Amino acid sequence: MAAGMKHLSKTFVWILMGMLIVGLAGFGAVNFSSSSSSIAQVGDEDVSIGTYVRELQQEQRALQAQTGQAMPISQMTAFGLDRVVLSRLISLASLDHEAKSLGLSLGDDNLIKELAAIDAFQGVNGQFDRETYSFALRNAGLSEKEFEDDLRREAARTIVQAAVLSGAKMPKTLTETLTGYIGARRSFSYVQMMASDIALITLAPSDVDLQAFYEDNQNQFMLPETKRITYVALRPSMLLDEIEIEDAQLQQLFLDRSDQYQVPERRLVERLVFSDTETASSAKAQLETGGATFESLVENRGLTLQDIDMGDVTMGDLGKAGTDVFAAEVGTVAGPLPSDLGPALYRVNGRLEAQITTFEDAKPELIEELASDRARRLVEAQAEDIDDMLAGGATLEELATESGLELAQINWTSETGGEIAAYEGFRAAAEAVTMDDFPEVGFLADGSLFALRLDDVLPERPEPFADAKDKVLTAWNADLRAKTLQKQGNELLAQSETAGAFSEDAAVTAETGLTRTAYIETVPAGLLAEVFEMQSGEFRLVQDAESAVVVRLDAILPPEQSDDMALLRQALQAQLDQTLAQELFQAYAQDTQTRSEPRVDQQALNAAHAHFQ
Repeated sequence: MAAGMKHLSKTFVWILMGMLIVGLAGFGAVNFSSSSSSIAQVGDEDVSIGTYVRELQQEQRALQAQTGQAMPISQMTAFGLDRVVLSRLISLASLDHEAKSLGLSLGDDNLIKELAAIDAFQGVNGQFDRETYSFALRNAGLSEKEFEDDLRREAARTIVQAAVLSGAKMPKTLTETLTGYIGARRSFSYVQMMASDIALITLAPSDVDLQAFYEDNQNQFMLPETKRITYVALRPSMLLDEIEIEDAQLQQLFLDRSDQYQVPERRLVERLVFSDTETASSAKAQLETGGATFESLVENRGLTLQDIDMGDVTMGDLGKAGTDVFAAEVGTVAGPLPSDLGPALYRVNGRLEAQITTFEDAKPELIEELASDRARRLVEAQAEDIDDMLAGGATLEELATESGLELAQINWTSETGGEIAAYEGFRAAAEAVTMDDFPEVGFLADGSLFALRLDDVLPERPEPFADAKDKVLTAWNADLRAKTLQKQGNELLAQSETAGAFSEDAAVTAETGLTRTAYIETVPAGLLAEVFEMQSGEFRLVQDAESAVVVRLDAILPPEQSDDMALLRQALQAQLDQTLAQELFQAYAQDTQTRSEPRVDQQALNAAHAHFQ
């Protein structure tokens, strides 16, 4: 029983950790001048400096294991982790005080059983060993009295916890209600009409019709808040003409890129290695007589084609077998031929021709690469001077005139893309800029520099009709199709309600026993939600932009009596019981903490932190 209580106690220690802020809200910091061995007094219980430091070290080690980085006490304090540890210890101390008030304690006989059950205190014979016990406690920095007192307190807390939690059961009515809601089923039938099947009139709307639709639905054609930005940019491409590249440099870069420009002929090859030439020759004979396939030979060796695939190889990669393999036709098997693993059969699956690029053909690309790299360095070299000019009060227009920078304007929103707005550096600067900001140099991913100025902020506004005309026409057609779809749906709904059934020529789809979580691919997303609000025999029209559905509820079915539903019911009951138990225990733990009136010795706490350093 004690072991079980110990396990339960460890579980609810984690619950106590969740009471961090609440746990510290009820007490103030009071300095104790009479003691420096404890950092807090909780009723008749003390939280010792040693206990606090050990818990803080344990928290530090856990964080280091999680993040891979050591965290000093200063950083732990900044994150509030010292208060987490203190709150946890005060919560435990308040329960210890409560247990002592109730007269609960672990007897000597049960204490001995608890010690004997701990593996770390057992000798080579599996029995409790006094020397091992003492040695383990010395390594942990604990005395036998401290550890045994902790064990007694933990057992007493467990008894208190068990008393609070025993019999914590949520009413089954709630479980049955939730199970009934989740498992409820409906059988229904429906007729679906697709918007794509509706043929619109061939006569295009007039500008008058579109203008009227635009004015009636202006909220569909609003432009977002827009920043009108002026910017200057200096791109590496603007400086290419100023850069001279020597032919020797191009030759050297061409040689450095020989793997890129001088790609030799290659073959796609699979290699099946054998233990000796006789076995390899026998396998080749089977291939030639049709007694086996290459795949069956591979399979008989316990291999897969992936295991023997060499990929694309050059003649040099194949060593002594290279000449014969390269002479073989695609789809044939060459060999037996030597390999570094023994005699092998080589199947040629493809031929890749050599790709030879001459220096003259590669020269434009080489020039662009070298020139672009130098152009980026020239841009970087000019950045400081440009920044100084901006700091000295130069306008963007003056920079464009005096330094040859590109000057342009852009109406920017979060949806703007293309050109300079495609660069994340510019987008971040445009997002953050305000009317009070002065232009400063920033860099783009391609090495360009830029500076920008916010000229105006245009509020959300209607897009001019002339600019939005194509959007208006698209919306007008969509609206006409939706109205036509709705009209057809209402007509079918009226006919079905009058007849009490769908017409015989209607394309009716029936669904049986679906739950709320069922999915029907083509129907409107809200169809099942509507179905579960309907009465048996009721018809209803459900529509979205793609289709309209007239649905009839055929039957209301209870949850299915299955093993899955039984497991769901059990899981819900267990989860609800656990939630109730946790809430009860939290309320009780908070009450015990409030009644124990915890007080913190700030001087002792500071001393503990200094010792921790």
